[in-house]
Amino acid sequence: MIKEVVAGVDIGGTNTIFGLVEKTGKIVSEGNLTTTDYPEINRFVSALVNAINKLLSRKSGYKLTGIGIGAPNANYHKGTIELAPNLAWKGIVPLAGLIRKKISVPVVLTNDANAAAMGEMIFGGAKKMKDFIVLTLGTGLGSGIVINGQVVYGHTGFAGELGHTIIVPGGRDCGCGRQGCFETYASASGLVKTVLYLLSEMRDESILRDIPPVKLTSRMIAEAASKKDPVALEAMDFTAEHLAFGIINAIGFSSPEAVFLFGGLARAGDMLFVPVRKYVEQNVQPIFRGTVKILPSGISESNAAVLGAAALIWNEQNR
Repeated sequence: MIKEVVAGVDIGGTNTIFGLVEKTGKIVSEGNLTTTDYPEINRFVSALVNAINKLLSRKSGYKLTGIGIGAPNANYHKGTIELAPNLAWKGIVPLAGLIRKKISVPVVLTNDANAAAMGEMIFGGAKKMKDFIVLTLGTGLGSGIVINGQVVYGHTGFAGELGHTIIVPGGRDCGCGRQGCFETYASASGLVKTVLYLLSEMRDESILRDIPPVKLTSRMIAEAASKKDPVALEAMDFTAEHLAFGIINAIGFSSPEAVFLFGGLARAGDMLFVPVRKYVEQNVQPIFRGTVKILPSGISESNAAVLGAAALIWNEQNR
């Protein structure tokens, strides 16, 4: 009996990972490419298609029915990657069309946070939900918004950039060229910035003072907070409060059943989740109190990128 699989592909600035995924979410086989080895897009497409075909050839009894791709600055409507600052391919790249010329299956493309939201809905903690938000808390802050069972793409295909909503006017400089964006406060890198500032302002003893700034990570800070380090505790609380206010703004326009937190900062566990829940309940509009769950992702981080991308195709085929 032939089993259907889809290829889930996650394109990053340095590495591209991919895998063959069954409808149940089982990853049959995985592989990877070094994105930076292919500065010319056609060479990358050829290498990716060849690698996917090689995975298929090693597994008998499987038929490929589509390719889902998560990528920076990806436009779902057009199947393009547009003006991605961390990729070698400049301008507007018609990636879905280029892949379809090499392999005759449907190709769906979106950004990594939207793929994460789709993965959460198909394979993770949002299986029975129609309204939820996924926040990816890494170097930046990505967001995938689902309303009435549909990922929100908007008119341009780039809707849902909560990380670049401004929560502190005139605040920290952001890579987008503006100041005070959500992601500059409520991300793994934002937490590190907060600690570096507090170390200069607070006189308390802290194990974080012994770590060179360039080596400081959100994980180190969370571990220090779990040991009651005063600087780490203050930084976690500051970050949680700002994360909560960004969530409150999102609740106001979409009324989600849940907000899922994923990525490096979310690994802090209760050190982050407990104060975030507290600040959300304290400050959200009364009509929304008690209506929104703040949850960790239901997908293992090691599988999330491939499963999220694969879910793009399974969702299209389930319609």
